[in-house]
Amino acid sequence: MPDKRDQHLRQNLVYLIAGGGAHTKFDDVLKNLPPRLRGNKPANFPHSPWMLLEHLRIAQRDILEFSRNRKHKSPNWPEDYWPKSPAPPNAAAWTKSIRQFRADQKAMLNLVANPKTDLFAKIPWGDGQTILREALLLADHNAYHLAQLVDVSRLLGAWD
Repeated sequence: MPDKRDQHLRQNLVYLIAGGGAHTKFDDVLKNLPPRLRGNKPANFPHSPWMLLEHLRIAQRDILEFSRNRKHKSPNWPEDYWPKSPAPPNAAAWTKSIRQFRADQKAMLNLVANPKTDLFAKIPWGDGQTILREALLLADHNAYHLAQLVDVSRLLGAWD
């Protein structure tokens, strides 16, 4: 019989990563952002929506791949975690980034939800990290930068 506490922990991690509770959901943040604002940086704010979207995608991918792939090499910090340009090269790049973010988020949700995943075991190729720690890191990182996306959208006049 599965441990109810283990199931409860997994359900709560899934809820948190997906944007549950006090955390906004990824799609809700981006749905009303007009394409013309994707590359705009508000006054006195260091990032555009594109920069934040790409950073979210890159960092989430890094956390996911570290969690499941012994051969994964993390990008160089900080230069490879941020796009070079404040604007996406084209609409297709924006769409591709969103699609990849969703796919990687789903993969992390599946990893965490899988009862065969030991949330507490040290990741063999890490230096003490566990899947639980990586899941919490991902949820925290995404919540922080999604809040920044809300702020950018608000400053650009695209958020009520």
